[in-house]
Amino acid sequence: MHPLCYFLKRMVLFSGYAIMVSLLLSNPAEAQKNFDFNANCQLAYKEIVQLKLNNGQRLLNAEKAAHPNNLIPYFLENYIDFFTLFFNEDPQEYKKRIPNLENRLDKLSDGPDSSPFYLFTKSIVHFQWAAIKIKFGHNWDAGWEFRRSFLQVKENQVEHPLFYPNELYRGAMQVAAGTIPDGYRWLSNLLGIKGTINEGMNKLQTFLTRNDEWSRLFRDECIFYYCYLKYYVENDRNAVFNIIQEQKIDTVNNHLFAYLAANLSLGNQQSEKAKNIIAGRNHSAEYLSTPVWDLEMGYAKIYHLEPDAALYLERFIYQFKGKSYVKDVLQKLSWYYYLKDDQSMADKYRALVLKKGGVDTEADKQAMKEAKTNIWPHKLLLKARLLNDGGYYWEALNLLMGKRYTDFSKPQEQTEFVYRAARLYDDLGDKEKAIDFYKQAVVLGEKRTEYFAARAALHIGNIHEKRNEKKTAISWYQRCLDMEDHDFKNSLDQRAKAGIARCKGE
Repeated sequence: MHPLCYFLKRMVLFSGYAIMVSLLLSNPAEAQKNFDFNANCQLAYKEIVQLKLNNGQRLLNAEKAAHPNNLIPYFLENYIDFFTLFFNEDPQEYKKRIPNLENRLDKLSDGPDSSPFYLFTKSIVHFQWAAIKIKFGHNWDAGWEFRRSFLQVKENQVEHPLFYPNELYRGAMQVAAGTIPDGYRWLSNLLGIKGTINEGMNKLQTFLTRNDEWSRLFRDECIFYYCYLKYYVENDRNAVFNIIQEQKIDTVNNHLFAYLAANLSLGNQQSEKAKNIIAGRNHSAEYLSTPVWDLEMGYAKIYHLEPDAALYLERFIYQFKGKSYVKDVLQKLSWYYYLKDDQSMADKYRALVLKKGGVDTEADKQAMKEAKTNIWPHKLLLKARLLNDGGYYWEALNLLMGKRYTDFSKPQEQTEFVYRAARLYDDLGDKEKAIDFYKQAVVLGEKRTEYFAARAALHIGNIHEKRNEKKTAISWYQRCLDMEDHDFKNSLDQRAKAGIARCKGE
């Protein structure tokens, strides 16, 4: 044999032997990490998004034992952390679970970067922790988590355009980015976050129509995001409840959907519907235990001035360990006892507003602001407000019948009276009469710090937008934006900005 041929043959044999030895000596666990969203993991995911978290964890534990190299269980465990912390806001649980963020990201980084799940799973982990960190007041950190999520899912859509779950999260994030107030645009530009409402909503809507394996798996999650964004950003409430009905979502055995339907029903002034959903859900102990159900039921009942409303609201206060809506609930408890002429208990709960809870939500800020005053609402107007919020329009209107704004001595009460009348006529379908009263509210309250005038301008914009009178609608949305230093400024500005974007087709 030619010496050169012999040398090459020996080199090939040696190389093969060396490769075989290196494979035998290498850590197989490191070499075989994978993203296998198998039937076991899919079942665990479905249990988790129904808020049957313990069932989901048991399935994930079994999957980790059977297939230790599968990384999907670690991804799905993040959903468990997300739902637990998002709904219950327990600081001790947050402290215990926050190390999971980096640990999970490290584990997911061991997977094959050629998989569409490589960037997707990490993007979702960042997205969920962004929401959690906002809940716990870490807004700057949340912004960076959101940025990482935004960029990763964007990159994943470029690398894996046929992996359609990208559309779900990228669409939701584009909508969120499209509603960032102008005052924070510098920050979104700094973070590299840009989006439009139309483009984002189109992605979500397209995703809902797809019928591939992964789109079917993530459909329930998409319905949840799509309904919230369509409700609050597009202001298309009728469409949302049509979607809920058409999709035949299970509000009995799926607690995430039960929360969605009850929460949106409350926001849509349908307290009776919300009460039925909350009472009718499956009460099995296998679901996440959360005081949020008492919060929602307490709201629904106080909106009808029901005598047992305090039972639910007080139970929420004593069991909830977070800060969101605590001041708002304490304010409503103070109102409850104030309307019952129990001033001692009313004063007790108003004092607690100053001591407990946070001020991250607009409702909590408003409750805090009221508690710092020595002013109590006009009882008649307060009853009308609560009944209107619950959808008991005729009961509320009957309280105001025969009265004029000049019957009230204080300027804020005069403004509130015309605003309440406007809302009731609006909700009852008499749009012209509603516009007349809304305009009075703007004139009376445009320079005041109560929210009545700004919200009146927003509602006038909504009415004209639905009539396809876009130019007039934009002028009223802008008038809402131009009002300064009033309650609920941020949330009302965001809704006005979204209205302008819709009218301009952006």
